Amino acid sequence: MEPILIIGIVVALLFNFLNGLHDAANSISTIVATRVLTPLQAVSLAAFFNLIGPLFFTTAIAKTIGKGIIVPGWMTIDVMIIGILVASFWIYFTAYVGIPISSTHAMIGGLIGAAVAFGGPSVVILPTLDLIRGLIWYGVGGIIAGACILTLIAYLKKEDNLLQYTGIGAYFGFVFAIPISIALHALTLSGIVSIILFIMISPSLGLALAFIFGCLIIRICRNKDHKKMNHLFNRLQIISSAFYSIGHGSNDAQHAMGVITAMLVTAGVLSDFSVPLWVILLSSAAISVGTLTGGWRIVQTMAKRITHLRPYQGFCAEAGGGLVLLLVTLFGVPVSSTHAISGCIMGVGATQGSSAVNWGMVRQIVTAWVITIPLTAVFSWIVFCVFLKIWG
Repeated sequence: MEPILIIGIVVALLFNFLNGLHDAANSISTIVATRVLTPLQAVSLAAFFNLIGPLFFTTAIAKTIGKGIIVPGWMTIDVMIIGILVASFWIYFTAYVGIPISSTHAMIGGLIGAAVAFGGPSVVILPTLDLIRGLIWYGVGGIIAGACILTLIAYLKKEDNLLQYTGIGAYFGFVFAIPISIALHALTLSGIVSIILFIMISPSLGLALAFIFGCLIIRICRNKDHKKMNHLFNRLQIISSAFYSIGHGSNDAQHAMGVITAMLVTAGVLSDFSVPLWVILLSSAAISVGTLTGGWRIVQTMAKRITHLRPYQGFCAEAGGGLVLLLVTLFGVPVSSTHAISGCIMGVGATQGSSAVNWGMVRQIVTAWVITIPLTAVFSWIVFCVFLKIWG
């Protein structure tokens, strides 16, 4: 292998290591917050299931990262190295200050910025007109259906503020309509449009699923002995944490897989985009080792500063987050595990009322989500321009 290719592979594995370090909070925050496991036990559990997660599912996300965002001819090894380095710096910085951001979106922003600096805006793969029309059609249909359903429920329950329920129903109608249309093969998302859409959809899906799970458990267990229920959900949380970690590993470990495979194709080592087994194993190992180190400041934010979690809430959050991640992994959409679990934590907190959630902290987290792609894209563009000036 050429030296530049080896450097690129090492940089991609470094990114996955930092991804695991940063996103360890996603896998262990709930189980640490409820004191079911010690931090060391929790990260060990998460690291193991992060390692085996990618072996269970397809490599569709790796293909999206490697050839679904930037026109393949412009994804040079230089572009990928600079994009990943900028993303890695942003991940390390936010882990240091304790802000949960999306490692996925940091990488995507970094790759877009470097590629645009190299080849111009046309190198970004944009959605087709048919896809835009489909999004409008199914999105509007979901908005109308959701608004009508929740308004009718609120009317039958004789709630006062019907307009508020109409707005909430419209929002979640859109959130559910897009994944349902994808699952029914009525809509096929790809490239940057799927990533931008799921910035909104994945945390909202997590919030809705965790809220529904939480309400069902409250209803079913309302007359049960609290000590017995806490003991039961302490045990169930170990299973749900492992389930979430499998989803996290299967989605996030594929980021390095996609980049490394794209580098191998660019260098002529591979003739087509097919992820080798050794790339899967190395990428999984890197994210698992990163998870073992643990991003403890983010754990504090996720576990304690959004809402106070009880064992049944931790179970609901992890189960909901795991379902969201596995769903989008099967669709081949690289989403943020941070977004998914944060939405789930908000959802289970909301089962105790709106005041149980620290919405000020939520606003800070959402702000970091929104700025990640444009910020890393701009910095990556600047760094690549400097690189061209110096080395040509």
